[in-house]
Amino acid sequence: MPFQRLHLTAVHVNGELYQQTLGKELRLLRKRRGWTRKQLNERLQSDISLQTLATYELGTRQCSVVRLTEICVALGEQPHELLARVDRAVFAPGDVQVDLAKVAVTDEPELLPLRRWAADRLAQPHANAQVRLNRAAIEHMAALCGLSPDALLDRLKLFTVGDSR
Repeated sequence: MPFQRLHLTAVHVNGELYQQTLGKELRLLRKRRGWTRKQLNERLQSDISLQTLATYELGTRQCSVVRLTEICVALGEQPHELLARVDRAVFAPGDVQVDLAKVAVTDEPELLPLRRWAADRLAQPHANAQVRLNRAAIEHMAALCGLSPDALLDRLKLFTVGDSR
């Protein structure tokens, strides 16, 4: 099989949201088993305080890969399956990654608020030319543009990363 070069684009990851979503998933797994944090702690290989477990579940503390794997093993969960659920929750199918440079030059009158926003973002130091918009952001921007979220999403697909339009 010939070597294939992957085209990677910069995506802003909201670390706080990711940690909170991971914590929520860990808490749900523990509660589905009917366990308290203390009962989970007793099943772990290493010594973790109950406070540390609580901060993982609240998403206020980062969890190392090794620690996450240990917690998943204790909960009877495959780490990759847990992370896949977190990814789906954080990067929902309603998300779209757009090229701000393309948005900033659109001449569609309805998209004037979006064009201004894109130009402002690009003018910031260390600006990322691509941004991933989630459903909530699309709904907010649609209201500013006087469009339905689905209509805006259809238009945003014209400005997706890698699109040559």
